[in-house]
Parts: sequence; C-alpha cells; structure tokens
Amino acid sequence: MRSDARSIDEIKAIEINSHTLAFYAGRDWTRIIDEPNWKDDGAMKLGIATYAVFKENKAVIYDTFADIRQAMWVKNYLENMGIKQFTVVLSHWHLDHIAGNEVYKDYNIISNALTRELLLKNKMNIEMGCSEGPPEIKPLILPNITFDGKANLYLDNLQLKLLKINIHSKDGTIIFIPSDKILIAGDTLEDSITYIDEVENLVEHVKNLQQLKQLSPTTILPNHGDPMIIEDGGYDQTLIDATINYITRIVSRAHDKDFLMSSMKSYLREEFEQGWVHYYEPYEEVHRENLIKVHDYYKDKELPFFETDYQLGQ
Repeated sequence: MRSDARSIDEIKAIEINSHTLAFYAGRDWTRIIDEPNWKDDGAMKLGIATYAVFKENKAVIYDTFADIRQAMWVKNYLENMGIKQFTVVLSHWHLDHIAGNEVYKDYNIISNALTRELLLKNKMNIEMGCSEGPPEIKPLILPNITFDGKANLYLDNLQLKLLKINIHSKDGTIIFIPSDKILIAGDTLEDSITYIDEVENLVEHVKNLQQLKQLSPTTILPNHGDPMIIEDGGYDQTLIDATINYITRIVSRAHDKDFLMSSMKSYLREEFEQGWVHYYEPYEEVHRENLIKVHDYYKDKELPFFETDYQLGQ
C-alpha cells in the first residue's frame, strides 16, 4: 500500500465570499492508495468539497474530508489566516465526511443525534476498515455535541442554521446562512446525480427536497459537485429541481423492461442541456448502481406517488 503526499497538496481553496471558503479535492488527483479503496474510488474520483465559514479568529468547518491529512491541510490553511477557534459540523455519518475528525479532537464536533448514533453503532467496523472496506479510520472521533431537528450557531452576528433532513441519508444535516441565502448541502444534492443510498426513503427524499426549495437559497454548495461551478460561486435552485426530476423519473420507470439498460442522460437530457447539472462520466457508475437498487427494491412493489408541495418549519 502506498500513500502519496502529493495527493494531499492537490486541495484547492476557493473563496465563495468574504467569510466562506470551499476546499476542493479530487477528479484530477494523484491516488492516495494504489489498491482499490473508498477514498480514491469514491470521494476522490467523484470530487469532494468541504467548507469553512469564519469571522475574526473563529471558524465553523463543515465536514472533515476523506483523509486525516486533508483535514490537517485545511486546518493549517485556516490557522495561517489567523483562525484559532474551530467548531466542526458533520453533514452525515458516511466515511468521506468524517475521516479527518481526529484533527479536531480538542474542539467541539457537532452532529444531529442520529449521526452520532450511527457512528457509534458502526465504530468498530469503521476502525477496522470493514464498513466500506479499507482504509480504516482509527481512531474514530465521535461528535461531542448533538441536536435534534434544528439548531443555531453564531459567528459574531452571522447566523448559521443547522437543519436535520432526510435526503440521501436519514441523518443528513445542512447549513443555511439566512443573510447570504447560502445552502451548504452536504450530500443532499450532487452534480451530476444523487447517489441513492437509502432507496426505501426516496419518497421522503423528494418531499424534503421540496422543503429545501422553501428556504429560497440563491447559492447552493454541495460536497460533491463540479469544481468549476463551485469556483464560479455555486449552484442555484435548479440543482434541486434536477435532483427531484432524476429521483421521480427513475422510480416511475422502475418497471420498464429496459430499465437496467437506461442511460443517465436519458433521465436528465434537458437538465444537462440547460446547465442545471453537468455531465461527468464517473457518475455513470453511480447511475448503474442506482438503477440496480431501485429495480431490486421496486420490482415486486407498486410504484409510489410523489407529493411535491411542502413547507419547511422555521
């Protein structure tokens, strides 16, 4: 097994505004490990971002990257800016979002209660490299502060709203910054397509995607997206629309005879043409996995009806 320090230096810091930074790695990268592994063949292949919101000498870090050295790179970068106090918010329990937690073991790490519960339940397997395969994350540092439903953080007078929401993973947490109309979305939204992990919850996911729209964000920052779009300031609400369209279409066609052969573009042709989402070939594998999951789950079930008008409680 080989670790290559150059891959850690291939992180790009992107200024979103005067108090928000994105840190992006992947897509064009040097492999961290030669053998097949969840870091290179998942997070880095698709591209992954983490985010920092800061004021004066304090910062809120949203997720800790897929590698502890990447997390340390981000922390060092922020310390060189004069940041001395850190608070981490975890988007959900999946490995590529929590691998660098150890870097912040002396600071508060916040998640919703379900994220902590899932990390604790899977802690042994994660530390042994048996959860998503190698490499292991050891020691796994758990959140020390949890919330239910929603919570508020403040950097001086800048409000960050933490909202628990079941999209992609039932333990999702997003950050919404009302004054900026910025939605930091974690894995609730992806470009090119959403990764379907909990197929049994897709109806709930669509309902909650509609709830995201009620926040009226003008800037959306996903953890897995196109680095050029993030560098250009992020996405708008059409990323939500494209995600809703993909989920509802893929489920509605689950009984089609040629379902498992259908292409990603056949579900989002207009959305790709209009620039709501952007074609990236490695997501073809994600699409194939999505087809299999949806087919296997719905092959003997009646297809659901998707409701689309919901309000997000403030």
